[in-house]
Amino acid sequence: MATDTKHKDLEGLRIDRAAVATDPGGSPWARSIIVGGIVVIVLLGVAALAYRFMGNTPEVDVVRATAEGADIGGVVLTATGYIIPHHKIEANSKVTGRVAWIGVEKGDQVKEGQVLVRLEDQEFRAQYDQARGAAESARAQLEQLQHGSRPEEIQQAEHNLSEARATAANDKITLDRTKTLVGQGVLSQQALDDANGKYEASQQRVHSLEQSHQLAKIGPRAEEIARAQGAVTQAEGQAAYAKSQLDATVIRAPISGTILDRSVEKGELLTGQFASAARPVFSLANLDDIQADLDVAQDDFAKLTPHQKAVVTVDAFPDLKWDGVIAEVSPEANRQKATIEVKVQILNPDSHLRPEMNTTVHFIAEENKSANAQSAGAYVPTAALRDADGKKYVFIAFNDKALKRDVKILSQRSGGALVSGLNGGETLITTAPESLKDGDKIKIKGQS
Repeated sequence: MATDTKHKDLEGLRIDRAAVATDPGGSPWARSIIVGGIVVIVLLGVAALAYRFMGNTPEVDVVRATAEGADIGGVVLTATGYIIPHHKIEANSKVTGRVAWIGVEKGDQVKEGQVLVRLEDQEFRAQYDQARGAAESARAQLEQLQHGSRPEEIQQAEHNLSEARATAANDKITLDRTKTLVGQGVLSQQALDDANGKYEASQQRVHSLEQSHQLAKIGPRAEEIARAQGAVTQAEGQAAYAKSQLDATVIRAPISGTILDRSVEKGELLTGQFASAARPVFSLANLDDIQADLDVAQDDFAKLTPHQKAVVTVDAFPDLKWDGVIAEVSPEANRQKATIEVKVQILNPDSHLRPEMNTTVHFIAEENKSANAQSAGAYVPTAALRDADGKKYVFIAFNDKALKRDVKILSQRSGGALVSGLNGGETLITTAPESLKDGDKIKIKGQS
């Protein structure tokens, strides 16, 4: 009995291989769910890879360049001040008019001669057309005098003179006949007086037409031509002035540079530059030509020499340094502050420097400056260095863009190199797509 029970139990544990062969994957709906899940996972992976490698804004890793060997030594004087443009231009309107169009905003880069503002010009254009017409009329009058009388006019004067002479001859015959008849008592004395008056009038007309005929052949007087020439000069001057007023309705950039400020809006009425209420339309400067404006105490002024070299820093970027040299010293002191104004020309400005930034300037002794310059450089990791035709360069991350900067290796270091061409403190791109170019937009990993 026990043996039969064990045999039945073993039979229950036996696998039915025929059933397995008939349905190896279970029910059809289970297989569909498994296959669909696998497809979804694969599609999500492909989409993630496509977004990573085909996106318009690649993500990059960055590291900060480290300044080495650029410690400021041999400082003879340290002074503070502000960054200023060497030449700041405030442009006004030459004429009074209403603003019709504005083509720039604060911070825009402009080229010399570029149109910045247009004023309404209908009145100025009408005045110019009127002045130009007057000038053309004066020139025509001068040409008429210079050419003299036309042949037809001279011929007409001759005909008039011949007619007058014929009339005078006829009046002379009438006068002689009247005298005879009066002597015979046929006509009265009054008839003789009338005939005599008519003959004298005919003679006067002949004399007048002779003068006119002579003037027609001679032409105008030199004084008349000179007066006409003066009228032409005056009319052309008025036309040129009207043209300059019309041209002044278009305000252009006097130099290439950056718009620092814009003080007008469309529809505002601008007053001419010579009026008391005139205000600048815009101000601009060339930010590639900037200086550090300092007030040096009179007690320290003797420590400086003409063209003294210096190192310039700003509070906004304390790790960055720029070379400078004394460019201008005020010819007079400020007795209220007991200082002398000194301006230091920045020799290697870049986009980090902005007007009115706080700055600190370290004036360096010449021998120490030259010694420091030989060892100055910035440490760059190997991952940030790139090569193109044997020339080394790096990409700097600035304002969400990749900026290319050429560098020169000064010496090899562990994990990187000491290079020139960087000040130290720049944000260097280490990992990025090989297709990255100068000016491409980027996104730093870990930043939103």
